[in-house]
This record gives sequence, C-alpha cells and structure tokens, in this order.
Amino acid sequence: MKEKLTALLERARADLASAADEKAVEAVRLSVLGKKGELSAVLRGMGALSPDERRAVGEIANRVKDELEQQLAAAGARLAEAKLAAELAGPGLDVTLPGRRQVLGSRHPVSRTLEEITAIFLRMGFTVAQGPEIELDYYNFEALNFPPDHPARDMQDTFLVDPASLGAQAPAGPVLLRTHTSPVQVRTMLAHKPPVRVICPGKVYRCDSDLTHTPMFHQVEGLLVDAHVTFGELKGTLDAFARAFFGGAVKTRFRPSFFPFTEPSAEVDVTCFLCGGAGCRVCKNTGWIEVLGAGMVHPNVFESVGYAHDAVTGFAFGMGVERLAMLRHGIDDLRNLFDNDARFLARL
Repeated sequence: MKEKLTALLERARADLASAADEKAVEAVRLSVLGKKGELSAVLRGMGALSPDERRAVGEIANRVKDELEQQLAAAGARLAEAKLAAELAGPGLDVTLPGRRQVLGSRHPVSRTLEEITAIFLRMGFTVAQGPEIELDYYNFEALNFPPDHPARDMQDTFLVDPASLGAQAPAGPVLLRTHTSPVQVRTMLAHKPPVRVICPGKVYRCDSDLTHTPMFHQVEGLLVDAHVTFGELKGTLDAFARAFFGGAVKTRFRPSFFPFTEPSAEVDVTCFLCGGAGCRVCKNTGWIEVLGAGMVHPNVFESVGYAHDAVTGFAFGMGVERLAMLRHGIDDLRNLFDNDARFLARL
C-alpha cells in the first residue's frame, strides 16, 4: 500500500507538470483527491491492515495528500502567471479610443412642469401644503359646497374606496380617491387661522381616459385668504404667473364660469403661444387657450371651516400640470406622457 501511495504521488506530479490549462489541473485533482479518486480507493483498503500498519500507512497518506495539495496550488499559480504573461505580451490597449457613450436620463416633463409652477408661486410668497390622496367625502365634496346630487359624486366620475379595506381605522363616511387637491385647502384652513397663502400640488384621480384625460393626473391649486382680498388681486396673481410661465408677452383673459366652491368663478385663458393671438389650429382660430379655473372663495366654504365670511375674503385657483406640459411642448395626446417611451420623452 505504501508503494501505491508513492506511485500515485509520482503520477500526479507528472500530470500536473504537463497540464496545459486549468481544466487539466482540475482533472488531476478530481482523479486523485476526489471522493472517487485514487487516494480514496487506496485508503479504503486500510481496514485489512493491523493497527501498527494502519498508523504507518495513515502517516504516509497524510504526507501524500499534503504534497498533492501543494502541487495543485503550484500548478494553478504557474498557469495563472503564464496567462497573465500572454495577455501582457498581446496587443496593447489604445487609451485614445473613445469609450462607450453613456445614455443619461432626464427629469420627466410633468415633473419639470410641476417644479416650475411651484417655484413661480413660491417666489410670490405662497407656501406648499400637502394632504392625503385617499380622502373623505366631507373634505373632497361637502366642505367645498358640492350638493349631495352633484354629478361629480357619481361612481362614473369618482373612484370610490371601500372603507373596510382601510382596516381598523376605517372612517364612518364615504371614502374616495381625491378628485382634486382642494381638500388640502380645506384641511389647511381648518388647521390655520387667516391669513392663508398656500398652493396644493399633487396627484388626483377621475374616471376619465382619452386624448386629453387620464385616470390619474397632477394638479396645482392655490388659495389666498385674508381681509379685503379682491378679484383684482386674483387677476394680478394669475396674470403674473402666466407671464412667468409662458413668457412676458402673453396676455390673460377671464371668462365667467361656475364652480361650487367659488363665487364668482372664471375660466382663465392665455393668448396662443404659437400664433400670438392671431388664430391657428392649436387655438382653434380663437387666439386664446384655456389654462385654468379660478374664483373667489364661496362663503359656504368659509362657514364649513369656521371662518367668518364677513371678516375675510379669498380667492382660489387650480390648474392641470399635464395640460400645461402639453401646451408647453406641443403634445396632442396626453397619454404620451405616461407611456414612458424613452424616444418620445428624449425629444422634450
């Protein structure tokens, strides 16, 4: 058995010395030290030896194993050095060649538009207020002077939420995904006494989906409440915003409208940024483009938040961020903003 161990070591040395690559070294290791290798086969025969012979053979076997592991390591190091030498002797690296171009991402046009709108109103002295997207009917409709039979409360216009899905803290009243950010105005007035000067940016949800509507979109609404606030201040504020956002040459126009939470109410138009008011396809030859809605806060809204409507007045306004982004970039289908086509977004 001693002779078998010695012969095994010599064969392994010779095989490792002639090994040309790492695969050959691994093959030698498996054939000698593997579970079914030659060393294991020799050691299985030790059961027939006497105790003294087993002790002597065991010592030789351990030395053979140690020697084989050293030989395997040396062969691996030799091949690694040879591989490195071959790479260094090969063609050199031309560091003057240009590298692979990295395609950089950019801010989404809706995000950029929202940030720009917010920055304009911050410069005017407004602060930012936030509120929950899952809202109570009271804040979304009732406190804003929506009558119980208003069409906006219907399921075909509003996403209703099952209160039971909210768990143990489920409220008693109706729950929905907010249809505008006006509930944030209500919550702000309930938490703060006048004067109030805030904008409320955020996501809103409605059952709409076509070229100019999506089920989820972004709004920025604003509220200013103080003593003796006038409609003229509202016009001046929105005119200043339009000139800051669309350019100094733009003009604004206010048309009578109706919103439950403002009285009087108005739709606000700006001169077409493409034709300058002369009339074109974009503005349908009117020279004007509608951009937002506004009005003086209804006295009923003040009463719902505990403000004395004979002591304060205020104005509110709201605009769709996607609509302004579409006007800014000349986009004719709102859904393009949400398809996440990198080729389309890269052009904006």
